[in-house]
Amino acid sequence: MTFKSPTKTDIYGYAFLLFVFAIGIYTSNSNMNFFENVFAREDGSIEYATAFMLLCISLLQLYRFFKLSKYKGYLWQIGMMGFVVLFFFGAGEEISWGQRIFNIETSEYFLENNAQQEMNLHNMVVDGTKINKLIFSQLLTIILVIYLIIIPVLYQNFGQLKNLMAKFAMPLPHWHQSLAFVVVSVIMFIIPSSKKWELYELAFGVIFFLIFLNPYNIRIYSKTE
Repeated sequence: MTFKSPTKTDIYGYAFLLFVFAIGIYTSNSNMNFFENVFAREDGSIEYATAFMLLCISLLQLYRFFKLSKYKGYLWQIGMMGFVVLFFFGAGEEISWGQRIFNIETSEYFLENNAQQEMNLHNMVVDGTKINKLIFSQLLTIILVIYLIIIPVLYQNFGQLKNLMAKFAMPLPHWHQSLAFVVVSVIMFIIPSSKKWELYELAFGVIFFLIFLNPYNIRIYSKTE
């Protein structure tokens, strides 16, 4: 795998995350009340920024779909629409589908089965287990390790893997994008608050936007690939 330098957009994205996490580390260790009830609170700027980044990925893929689908096969189209739906769903879940923005009352079903009594799926409780903990934490962690670390290592040595990713329009992260996520994961250990996961979700949104915007295999978003 050829190591390519970060683009200006990558650098801006990393600088933004560095700024946010610097504030998070300082305030969580010096003023926990500010960190939890202002900086990383529910319905705060961090949460809305995460939703915005996820929505940007969805819209980016939708734009590419309409621009390039006539040149691509049906598997590429399926992959693209899968990403459009996946990240749109993620953006909607992040803000509980605009429930608090539009002052929508929570239905009885969600009041009884949602840990935060909100209209979303990731906080649902099934047989005493939060879906967020089971799927969006444990399973997602495994997927991220495979996608960000294992696949980039295998990519150059397995032509079938390279072809499969191209067919399904799956972007491959650059080394610095994978490294950025590893660094963020390590930083999580020095933020002593459960609200730190709001920052982690923002990092996910920013880094994955950078991956989709400028992946290592950028030719999957060209007419000739």
